Amino acid sequence: MKENRILRNQIRKHLLEQIGQGKLQIGKTINLASLSRETGISVTPIREALSQLEQARIIEAVPNRGFVVSKLRKDEARNLYETIAQLEILALENTSFSEEDVTFLKRQQSRLRQYNSFSNRLTERFEFHRLLVKNCKNLILLQILEDLFARLLFYEHGFKHDIIFLEKVDSQNEAIIQAIEEDNVPTASLILKMNWMTISEFIENQINEN
Repeated sequence: MKENRILRNQIRKHLLEQIGQGKLQIGKTINLASLSRETGISVTPIREALSQLEQARIIEAVPNRGFVVSKLRKDEARNLYETIAQLEILALENTSFSEEDVTFLKRQQSRLRQYNSFSNRLTERFEFHRLLVKNCKNLILLQILEDLFARLLFYEHGFKHDIIFLEKVDSQNEAIIQAIEEDNVPTASLILKMNWMTISEFIENQINEN
């Protein structure tokens, strides 16, 4: 049982990386036999991992086709961003910060400032959010957030950038850091919610255009 869980987690991580890197495209069927040959893992833990990802709405089961990566709909996008905002605020409110943690956040935000393209800075942006809550003791909460980040990372690939939008997100990130420095978590949480809502509105507009 323990070995199956380890193998299932390995497959789950592998698939999330494939999705995050854009190697699993929308509508692409996940072939269990090919995945088994590629990873050297039997079909049973692969099915279990796929079922977990389906429950997280990262993939979906389609009759007569199997598991596929589904297209993000506007209503689903709104729900995803709202859920992430609520969960990350919960994690933030249960996180403590050292001076070193604040330094890492500032350094990560500086990296973000170096990119002027939305798609090129995706990984760095999600890393900022991981650093923001990495000290949260609720590991289940962090895992759920990681799953949702992977889904958003995949769907945000290819969206065109908007300099005004990027500047707004950067300013919000810096305001979050400042509030944390001042030990004002309620303000940091409020700005964090605004940050995700800003991104959600941008993505919904992109979906409309596409």
